[in-house]
Amino acid sequence: MKKTLLFALTAIALVACTQKEQTLCHTGWAYDATIYELNTRQFTEEGTFAAAEQQLPTLKALGVDIIWMMPLQPIGEVGRKGTLGSYYAIKDYCAFNPEFGTREDFVSFLNTAHDLGMSVILDWVANHTAPDNAWTQNDGWHYRDSLGNLMVQYDWTDIAKLNYDNQDMRDAMLASMRWWLDSIGIDGFRCDVAGEVPTDFWEWAFTDLLKDYPGLFTLAEAEKAELNINAFDMYYGWELHHIMNDVAQQKKTVDDLWAYFAKADTTFAPYAIRMNFTSNHDENSWNGTEFERMGNASSAMAAFTYVVPGMPLIYTGQEYANNRRLEFFEKDRIIRNHEPEFAMYQELNRTRKENPALWSNELGAPMERLECDNSAIFACVREKDGNVVLGIFNFSPEEQTFTLQTAEYEGDYTCICGMPVTLGTEDRITLRPWEWLIYSK
Repeated sequence: MKKTLLFALTAIALVACTQKEQTLCHTGWAYDATIYELNTRQFTEEGTFAAAEQQLPTLKALGVDIIWMMPLQPIGEVGRKGTLGSYYAIKDYCAFNPEFGTREDFVSFLNTAHDLGMSVILDWVANHTAPDNAWTQNDGWHYRDSLGNLMVQYDWTDIAKLNYDNQDMRDAMLASMRWWLDSIGIDGFRCDVAGEVPTDFWEWAFTDLLKDYPGLFTLAEAEKAELNINAFDMYYGWELHHIMNDVAQQKKTVDDLWAYFAKADTTFAPYAIRMNFTSNHDENSWNGTEFERMGNASSAMAAFTYVVPGMPLIYTGQEYANNRRLEFFEKDRIIRNHEPEFAMYQELNRTRKENPALWSNELGAPMERLECDNSAIFACVREKDGNVVLGIFNFSPEEQTFTLQTAEYEGDYTCICGMPVTLGTEDRITLRPWEWLIYSK
C-alpha cells in the first residue's frame, strides 16, 4: 500500500515539476516527510550503528521519515582535532569508521530503517578530504601552495581542499558516491558545504546517478539558488533560521519574517524545498542549543518550522529536550530528558503528514498572511483542495490579545491538541507569551 502511494506521489510530482527536467523531480516520499539528523557518536551511550538500530522503532514512532546520517567513513589522523576527530575529515570515502561499527552493522541498520518505512541519506563531504586520504598522493587532485603543501580552508586545519579542475578527481568522486548507492543501498545524500563545490559538478554527478536511481534525494548545505535548479532537491534555510533566532531575542519582528518569505519566493525555484530548522550539528555545537538561542520561544519556533513551506528538521536529541552543546570531536552523549518535546514533535509530525496543505512545494499549498490587528502575531493559512491549516503564533514574551480576520475560513476545525474549534468571521484570541496554535480541517 505504501509503495503504491509513493509511486502515485512521484507521478504527480513529475507532472507538477514542469520547470524542471523530469529526472530531477523530487521522489514521492519526500513531500510529506520530516528529516532527522542522526549524530551516531552522540545518539547512544555506545555510539554505534548497532545501538542506533535499536532506537529506530522510537524514531518511527516519533514520525521520522528521512534519516540523515552524519559522515560514516574513517576519520583522518593527520591534523586530527580533539581525541576522535571531525566526521568531516574523510580518510577513505568507501569504508566505515570502526568507531561506529562495521559495514555489516550499518547494512543491518539500513535494512531495519527501510523495513520500518524510513529512508536514509548519507552526509557527503565533496569539498575536501583528510590530509592523509590516499587521494592526496594523486598529482593535481588537491590544491597546494607555492611550496607544494596541501591547502586548508578557513580554520579547518584537519582537511585538504580538493581541486575540481581535475577530471580524474571528479570521476573518482562520482564513483565513490555511486559505491554507496550500488553496494550499500542508501537513498540519497546531504552534501557538506555544497556551495564551495562547483555547481556544474553537482549537475553532472546527479544527472548521472539519477539515470539509475530516479528516487535519489539530495540536500545541499547551502542557500544558493543555482544549486536547486538542476541539482539539489532541498537547501538550508539559513537566513530564515537566523531571523527566527532574532525574533526569539526580540531583535527582529513578524514583519521581518514576512519580508523574508516574499524575497525567498522570488529567489528560489518554486520546486526548491527549504529545510526549516531550529538546530543542527553546527548550531548546537558552536552557537548553542535552541534553548540558549531561542529561550522560551523554542517550542513556538519548532512548530513554526512545520507550518511554513519547506521540510522540518529534527537534530539528534531535540526530541528529548537535550539542553547541552554536544562536543564535536569527543564522545558526548545526548541527555534524554523527560520533557514534553517528544510528544510535541510527534504531534507536529502527525499533523504534517495528515494535512496535504503542509506538504512541500508543488504538492503542498502556498502560505498566505491572515489579517490581524497585532504586530506581534504571525498568522498564516495554507489551503489545498479543501484542506485548510491555520498557524497562529505569539512571537513576543508578553501575553497578546488580538482580532483575527477569518471570514474566508470560518467553520469547524481541530486544534493540534485534538480539541474541536469553531472559527467565526472575526475572532478575538488571547495567547500567552510565545504560545502557538495550529488549526486544521
